[in-house]
Amino acid sequence: MSHVFGWALGAALVTVGVGGPFWWLTRSEPENGQLPVVEDPTCADDKDKVAEVKFDSERSLKYLKQLCDIGPRISATDGMKKQQELIEKHFKALGATVTRQEFKAKQRSVKNQTDFVNLIISWHPDKAKRVLLCTHYDTRPMADQEANPKNWNKPFVSANDGTSGVAFLMELGHHMKDLKCEYGVDFILFDGEEFVFETDRLGGNGDRYFIGSEYFAEDYKKTKDKRKFKYEAGILFDLFAGKGAELKVELHSWDLARPLVDQVWGVAKAVGAKSFKYERGHEVQDDHLALNAVGIPTIDVIDFDYPHWHKLTDTADKVSGDQLSEVSKVITTWLQKIK
Repeated sequence: MSHVFGWALGAALVTVGVGGPFWWLTRSEPENGQLPVVEDPTCADDKDKVAEVKFDSERSLKYLKQLCDIGPRISATDGMKKQQELIEKHFKALGATVTRQEFKAKQRSVKNQTDFVNLIISWHPDKAKRVLLCTHYDTRPMADQEANPKNWNKPFVSANDGTSGVAFLMELGHHMKDLKCEYGVDFILFDGEEFVFETDRLGGNGDRYFIGSEYFAEDYKKTKDKRKFKYEAGILFDLFAGKGAELKVELHSWDLARPLVDQVWGVAKAVGAKSFKYERGHEVQDDHLALNAVGIPTIDVIDFDYPHWHKLTDTADKVSGDQLSEVSKVITTWLQKIK
């Protein structure tokens, strides 16, 4: 995860709307003009019972450790390639269709172009109406929140920041073929979210964030007249699985996809998911902004108060299997309820 207003590096709080709109507050309307509908977010309708999904939290933590044991998985490195091989093999074995969205992009502080790969894991790819669940899967080149800059370049596995999202989806993949959902579902793993070496974001001279999600969004926009499907909603997972996580409403999600916020947090309340707090959270720049900008209403499920953000201490032992399981209960219920 990259940036929040009023963040820990001492940057000044930015007032949105002063001097003109920021790009991440602009968006296209959804292609069909509306979101999927949850007719009964309280989950009380006996005619439309949802099936319990037996999310295996212990297995999800094993996946998390397996990924972290690779070490840093920075874009275009051997560690990233090992992770890609592991992920592709995993989802293909579960019956998913896996597509590598390969592209090159130039990072400002890097001399040459870099090879990036977004992974698209599709369930029931024949369905034209689709939703997406996404996370980034690259790790940051440096732990830039360590107090001592000498520690910035030590190996950084980023367990909750990105890796937990991959492990979550790896476990969820065991349940997707039989999940009763009227929509096709794609898992999207974005590359290049953390491919940042120069962090002068507010000054405008630093490196780009969100390279993978911006490419994905632009490609989706360009292929509008050719493709046979459309995404009607999206959920991004970032920093969501730490012990004691509190998932408050991220403010861009509230501004850009409020009906979806109400659906997901309404389902969370109905199923007793206590980590979901229907109250004001941070305003975060993240991968969901590019998706909203091209007409895919997308929310960010995030705990930006996670104390190990961009620190060497963001290790596998900081991630909670119970938290992963609770989020699964919310998401699998939502997927079964949308019409």
